[in-house]
Amino acid sequence: MQTQHHNKQNDGLQRNLQNRHLQLIAIGGAIGTGLFMGSGKTIHLAGPSVLLTYILIGFFMFFIMRAMGELLLSNLEYKSFTDFTHDILGSGAGFFVGWTYWFCWVVIGIADIVGITGYMQFWWPDIPLWLPGLFCVIVMASMNMLTVKLFGEMEFWFALTKIIAIIGLVLTGAYLILIGFVDPVSGEKASLSHLWARPGGFFPNGISGFFSAFQIAFFAFLGIELVGTAAAETKDPYTNLPAAINRIPIRVIVFYVLALAVIMTVTPWDVVNPKVSPFVNMFTMIGIPIAASLINLVVLASALSSANGGMFSTGRMLFGLSRNNVAPRIFGKLNINGVPAPALLFSCAFLCLGPILLYQEGSIMEIFTVVTTISSIGFIFVWIMILLSYIKYRKMRPELHKASIYKMPGGVVMAWVCLAFLVFALYLFSRDDDTLQG
Repeated sequence: MQTQHHNKQNDGLQRNLQNRHLQLIAIGGAIGTGLFMGSGKTIHLAGPSVLLTYILIGFFMFFIMRAMGELLLSNLEYKSFTDFTHDILGSGAGFFVGWTYWFCWVVIGIADIVGITGYMQFWWPDIPLWLPGLFCVIVMASMNMLTVKLFGEMEFWFALTKIIAIIGLVLTGAYLILIGFVDPVSGEKASLSHLWARPGGFFPNGISGFFSAFQIAFFAFLGIELVGTAAAETKDPYTNLPAAINRIPIRVIVFYVLALAVIMTVTPWDVVNPKVSPFVNMFTMIGIPIAASLINLVVLASALSSANGGMFSTGRMLFGLSRNNVAPRIFGKLNINGVPAPALLFSCAFLCLGPILLYQEGSIMEIFTVVTTISSIGFIFVWIMILLSYIKYRKMRPELHKASIYKMPGGVVMAWVCLAFLVFALYLFSRDDDTLQG
């Protein structure tokens, strides 16, 4: 066990994140641009079966996070999944996971910047494409240069805003169903039967349409493992990390399944515009423009939250890689607030590619599809490495598993099932024209 390596890696990082910070960081990282901006396309591709898409992915993500949780808590010298992959699978695996994860979060940040520009165009259609992205990068970089506790506080309120908005959307949808609201565009009455009674039923575009929605749906879950990175700066990880992971199923049901079900009961799936966020569009169609602006503001905050969490993660990942001697030494330096400032600023510089991409040919949704594909594939490889680490850990260190207070349900068998699912997802990506472009 490379205890010296692990102790060294986190010199200077402070355990100032409380339980409420970690819980909301977990939500904020998982509920971002993919849910709000990408859900229109997933509904268009899969119809009502998109609900099953999110349930299926969420089911397997829960077990992957349980594997990560058991590994992190098996030895608190593991501060992130790069630590245990480095220790269990070798330095090459740690190098691959660390740099891949850093790259993926940079790409997610670019996707969020692209999405932010789209949301700003809701209010100002003629705004210069470069302005929103550059402004947001500067603001978020400034936030992340402050103490980790303040970062956690900001993320807490960002995520709380999203939670309130989604619960509000679910309650509003339930009210519209009860009063028999009629869509002024399609003339359709709000009804739960839209989920199965429209032409084509629950799988209107067949199994191929159902699987085509996986790419954007996977993107909505990227960042769910952010709790594994934040655990290094969290008080009482034995209590707080399991609490964050164990709430994944209820988050999937409330924030993905119920929200999308409400959208499709108020607006039939075949009427949803795949190029427009259905969260904003639903309130616009019922004639409440102020509410639409408020929802757009929440969606904007969601994208900012996701990008902000990515900045936190990339900075800490580069810091750890530097302390492992697989990144430039300057990235291992901290500022007076205990923040890895050089690593953070280096990562933020790459986010400026977002505004540049917006000047290329194609719509914002087309750009969004390409960048989400790249990040989704990268994250799948990271999750695969987490599962491989768990499988080898069970073989190498059975005594740690036996003593674990947070065992992965299903153990090695479930780890192999999750691996098979992720490999199948990669196959689906290779069969889709949009994802092949990525």
